[in-house]
Amino acid sequence: MAEKLFENIAELREAVAGPALLPDDEGFASECGAFNLSYVLEPAVAVGVTSVADVQAALRFAAKNQLPVAVKATGHQAARDARGAVLINLARLAAVQIDAARRIARVEGGVTWGTVVAEAAKHGLAPMSGSAETVSVIGYTLGGGQSPVFGRSQGYAADHVTRIEVVTADGELRQVTAESEPDLFWALRGGKGNFGVVTAIEFELFEVPEFYGGGLHFAGERMADVLRVWSTWTAALPEQASTSVAVQRLPPLPEVPEPLQGAFVLHVRFAYLGSAEEGERLLAPIRAAAPVLIDGVQLLPYTENTLVHLDPPTPVPWYDATTTLREFSPAVLDALLDFAGPDSGNPLFSVEIRALGGALDREPPVPNAVPTRGVPYVVFGAGLGGPQEADVVSEWLDRMTKTFAPWTVDGRRVVNFLSRTDGVTPEQMRLIYGGERYDRLAQIKRRFDPQNMFRINHNIAPAEATSH
Repeated sequence: MAEKLFENIAELREAVAGPALLPDDEGFASECGAFNLSYVLEPAVAVGVTSVADVQAALRFAAKNQLPVAVKATGHQAARDARGAVLINLARLAAVQIDAARRIARVEGGVTWGTVVAEAAKHGLAPMSGSAETVSVIGYTLGGGQSPVFGRSQGYAADHVTRIEVVTADGELRQVTAESEPDLFWALRGGKGNFGVVTAIEFELFEVPEFYGGGLHFAGERMADVLRVWSTWTAALPEQASTSVAVQRLPPLPEVPEPLQGAFVLHVRFAYLGSAEEGERLLAPIRAAAPVLIDGVQLLPYTENTLVHLDPPTPVPWYDATTTLREFSPAVLDALLDFAGPDSGNPLFSVEIRALGGALDREPPVPNAVPTRGVPYVVFGAGLGGPQEADVVSEWLDRMTKTFAPWTVDGRRVVNFLSRTDGVTPEQMRLIYGGERYDRLAQIKRRFDPQNMFRINHNIAPAEATSH
């Protein structure tokens, strides 16, 4: 196969305007580089596409050589190492168009949230962006997209998509809407990258130039006091308010604010789409729960939405795992304290719990494949480090999922939080999506990708053909 690839690579290079690189070529490593530095992508060929025509040429090359296809925008989430695949890097597809009158954005495949937030803000508008500005708009949205500001009032980002431009395995560019391709439109919004290469997407924007939000940091030793209040306080919040908490052991790095360098803290995140006065009133019980080390909650322009979570702004190596909770009861709090509390010896950088509910539970007017409606809480754990830390971090992440197993919700997971060890078999993917939803996705996969070309992901395998 290697000899064949070398024979065909000249044909591919002639067909694409962007680079088509083999592992020994200069620039190959940067073309494959992921935001998560612990994930090393090792494809057979890396293609930096500059247009839909480049995407189509890369797919023809993959089909001719019977190679799978992996798609990369920013590399925040990598399911597999892409070994033996054709890697399509979307980073050069960078156009953003804002239709202020219609409150619609059209965004190409390589665009990250920071760019869209800045462009929309020029018109007093805001997108349903995620917690980090460096995340791919399309990857986030295809996985559902759980906004820490808009989620509980507006649902998932996928609920507000109006059009998807996708090149399917047959090389055809499809303009997918609820009217033109209803099954594919349903599957793409929640089915992640299983059905083709999404080159552009259109979605709704909101007239939200500012919001009341940010984060409160408490000493980790007071986490029990704060979380006892948080556990009941969340149930009374209006849908315009969103919150999460993270038990964090922060590294002693200069990019971490000085009071937090090397600190053990509880980070309470809050966002409210209403007046600062009402937001302050809503947050008062949390502020009173324990002395606050840093109070970063204030009226913020939406362009500062990343101050809610304070995710790392630059690439770092990490490993992660996720699960769900059906409740945040005293028993769950006790389990969390045993697992991540002051005396636990837990080395994880963050153990985060997001309170969902509100519009995140409601099916949108145009339904989609997002599997987590009705899930009250999601848990996400992450540990910093490269290969030398992998065994220890992985052991603690496994311990996390086992700790919360008695309270988890029927196997379903937030697709954007799936790690490399999640969904590695069809049986696991069926649990993650739920049986009926997975079976429908598999049938749609058989129609649009019968050879499972798009399998370097959390894979939905094509349904087997039935004989009559």
